Amino acid sequence: MTSLPSGFRCHVSNIGIKDDTDDFVIITADRAVPAAGVFTRSRFSGPSVVISRQHLADHRAQAIVIVSKNANVANGPAGYDDANTLVGGVAARFGCEPTDVLVASTGVIGRRYPIDRVVAGIAAVPSQPNDTSADRAAGGIMTTDTLPKVAEASIAGGSARVVGIAKGVGMIEPDMATMIAVVFTDAEIDGDQLDAMFRRVVDRTFNCVSIDTDTSTSDTAVVFASGAAGSVDSDALEAALDQVCLALTKMIAGDGEGAETLIEVTVDLAHDEAQAKRVAKSIVNSPLVKTAVHGADPNWGRVAMAIGKCSDDTDIDQDRVVIRFGDTEVYPRQIDDKELARLSKYMTGDEVSIHISLGTGDAAAIVWGCDLTDGYVRINADYTT
Repeated sequence: MTSLPSGFRCHVSNIGIKDDTDDFVIITADRAVPAAGVFTRSRFSGPSVVISRQHLADHRAQAIVIVSKNANVANGPAGYDDANTLVGGVAARFGCEPTDVLVASTGVIGRRYPIDRVVAGIAAVPSQPNDTSADRAAGGIMTTDTLPKVAEASIAGGSARVVGIAKGVGMIEPDMATMIAVVFTDAEIDGDQLDAMFRRVVDRTFNCVSIDTDTSTSDTAVVFASGAAGSVDSDALEAALDQVCLALTKMIAGDGEGAETLIEVTVDLAHDEAQAKRVAKSIVNSPLVKTAVHGADPNWGRVAMAIGKCSDDTDIDQDRVVIRFGDTEVYPRQIDDKELARLSKYMTGDEVSIHISLGTGDAAAIVWGCDLTDGYVRINADYTT
C-alpha cells in the first residue's frame, strides 16, 4: 500500500453518483501550501477547470475535491452554481477560504451533480480526515479504468517523497496535461518555482500520451507541496516528479479503454523536439497503426503513411527516414518473411516499440499510446446507455 507524503490526508466515500464504489475524494493539507496546475485548453471546459485555474493563480491551495462519474460540463450557470456549492462546502468543513479549494470532475458530460447527495456527502466529511491511503484515493477517482493508478518516488538526498494518483483511459489527447492527475510531495519549494517545474514535467510526460485523439473537457493535472520534509535539491525533486508522472503516463496508456498493448513511439534525429513529438503523435494516433499493433501485424507501411501525413514538415525526406519495430529495421532495409514472422511474434507482447529516425536534426521525443480494439468500441458505444 502507498501512503500520501507527510502533511496530506484524505477522505474517500460513496455519495451515490456510482452505484456501489467510491466516487467522492478529498485530499487536504493542514494549511494552504505551494501548488500548481495545468488544465485543458478545450473550449468546452467545465466549471471544475475554470474554478481551479482561478484558485491556483497565486500558486497556493489547501485541498482538492474530486467527483467521479459526473463531469459537470455544459450545464450552464447551474453547473457553476453546483461547483461553487461543492467548493464552498468543503472549505467550510476545513475552515479555509473557498479560493484554497480546487475541484476536479470526471465522467458523463451534460449531467448536473446530484447536488443534494453532494451536500450530504460534504456534511459527512470529518474536519480533520485521518486516512492517508493513496491507493484508496486512486480507486475513488476511477471511471472506466480497470485498476487504480498510483506511483511514488523518493527524492534523492533525503526523506522527502513524491506520490501521484491518476485516472484516465479514454477521451485522451492532451492539450496541456491529460485526464485527472494529482501529485503530492512533502518537499519544500516556492510556488512559482513549483509551477515552472511542473509545467516542464507535464510536457515531457502527460503531454506525450494519447489514447484516441480526443481532448477532454475536464483535463486537470495538479501538484501540491506540503514542505513537511524540508528543503531538497531542485534537480532531485524534478527528477522524482518526472519518475512519478512518467509512471502514471504509462499506466494511462496501457489501460486505455479496451487496450491490450502499450505502444511506445520514439522519434529521434528530428529538426526539433516539437517536430519529433508531432511525428510520434501522428503515428501513435493512427487507427491503422493501432489496429496493426492489435493484430500483431508488422505493417511498417502504415507507419510510413503516418509520418507522411505531417505534410507541413517539408524537411522530412523519405530517403533519410529509418523505421524500426523493436530493434529491427524494416525501412529502408528490406526484410524477409522469416523476419516478418519473428516481428509478428514480438508484437504479441504487452508492449510494442516503434522507433523512427527522421534525419532532419538531432532532437528526440517519446510518446505513449495503445492499440485499438473492439473493446474500445463497445465501451464507448454503450457509455451512457
